[in-house]
Amino acid sequence: MGSRGPISKLRLSTFLGRGGQQPSSLPPPVSRMEMLSSSSRGFMFALTGFLGGSGFIYYLINPERMKMRQLQTIGGEQEERKRILSPREKRFIKFSSVELNGQIFMTPQDFLDSVVESEPKPRIKRRKLTLDEVYRETHQTLQLKDDFQNIGSKGLISYSEYLFLLTILIKPTSGFRIAFSMLDHDGNEKIDKVITYRTRHTCFLERREVEGDSKEDDFLQKDIPVDTTILVHFFGKKGDRELRFEDFTLFMESLQTEVLHMEFGEFSKGAGSISELDFARILLRYTDYETILNRLYERLEEEKGISFEEFKDFCQFLNNLEDFQIAMRMYTLADKAITQEEFSRAVYICTGKQLSSHIVQTVFQIFDDDGDGLLSYQEFVAIMKDRIHRGLKSYAR
Repeated sequence: MGSRGPISKLRLSTFLGRGGQQPSSLPPPVSRMEMLSSSSRGFMFALTGFLGGSGFIYYLINPERMKMRQLQTIGGEQEERKRILSPREKRFIKFSSVELNGQIFMTPQDFLDSVVESEPKPRIKRRKLTLDEVYRETHQTLQLKDDFQNIGSKGLISYSEYLFLLTILIKPTSGFRIAFSMLDHDGNEKIDKVITYRTRHTCFLERREVEGDSKEDDFLQKDIPVDTTILVHFFGKKGDRELRFEDFTLFMESLQTEVLHMEFGEFSKGAGSISELDFARILLRYTDYETILNRLYERLEEEKGISFEEFKDFCQFLNNLEDFQIAMRMYTLADKAITQEEFSRAVYICTGKQLSSHIVQTVFQIFDDDGDGLLSYQEFVAIMKDRIHRGLKSYAR
């Protein structure tokens, strides 16, 4: 088979000769380089040599700069890998101020800062603690009624507990029972420390099995047997106390109220109310709100102010936003805009609370695009989801 090519060519030429046809007299194909004049070809070769030689000479003269570019490329690849982290992971890493055996932790104050501030407080580096130091700090934690601000930096919050606390902040009162039941394995209305440890250890093993041992963010969560602030809060300093549903509900309600007080106090400066513009700033903190604020300023005839109770009632309504969506879909099958009366009625059905007429009017002044007195509830819901998730998820279009 290897010598068949030349024989076939000979036979083909013989065959063509028999037919009275002459072999082709066309010249062989010419490359573009060969079509150039000798001077042009010389210039192309010179240019190629110049570019190649210049790169080599540049490396000899500036080896550090070449290495720097390589490092920048590597750094860019590492930066791409960092982007794999979720917004929650990035925020936990940014605000965590304590490290124990290679794992980072938040303090209770870190957690509060992470949900009301855009940047953490200035620090040189994280505090590195030993197990003995952690024991002394966490066991200074007092009772369930004590808020996180009083505990301050004396305590630890792991990444999994951080996610748990974020969930608490957006849970409606009706969701407290569901959250408790997920931990109450035997249904006796009580949770002990052993069950909590076992659940946390199981979740850790499942995560390692799914993600593998080479995961670069293992510093977020390791299987370190340490009493965190939440565990001491729930089960006491000796770990022999059982957590009842009533205590669990008290903790969740207290944490929600504490965060709302911090947000409200940022603008009230000790006063009993905040302005309507400041109320809008809190709601729109995680969106581009300058246009909306300007529109609200033009519509406000006088400043009456928003009390903390009004602010709290509205924020607790936001925790029932999914129920509100269902109610609106059932009521307005064509997704049409709604009136203030329809809005107030839907809120009451979802929460059992009646919002003040002033705060409902303020909400409509904020979100009513064309001033027709109606509210596009879909846009309202999208922006408010950004609010309740504190920018860690994006819904607004």
